[in-house]
Amino acid sequence: MSTTKNNKKDAATTTPVEIPQHPTPVNFVPEFLRLPKPGQLCPLTGLSRSAINELILPNLHNGNKPPVRSFCLRKKGAATGIRIVDYASLREYIFARVEA
Repeated sequence: MSTTKNNKKDAATTTPVEIPQHPTPVNFVPEFLRLPKPGQLCPLTGLSRSAINELILPNLHNGNKPPVRSFCLRKKGAATGIRIVDYASLREYIFARVEA
């Protein structure tokens, strides 16, 4: 009787577990993006982190007026936070510069 219990235990732990995939909407458009990790590209735009930073942060290339909106979410008193990019603003900027 103890062998049947052990066999049932083994069978329960060795069977593969299937995790159902959540269906993602086909036309899903995010409201905000996080900056990609250094060395990686944004999965939606294909832009690098440094290219997005040039568009969202004041610098000499954009006359200290960033053309794309972004926000820094930071806790009160914290020195750093999470920089998120307004995706609609980034899309508008990109489509305004599409070459024919």
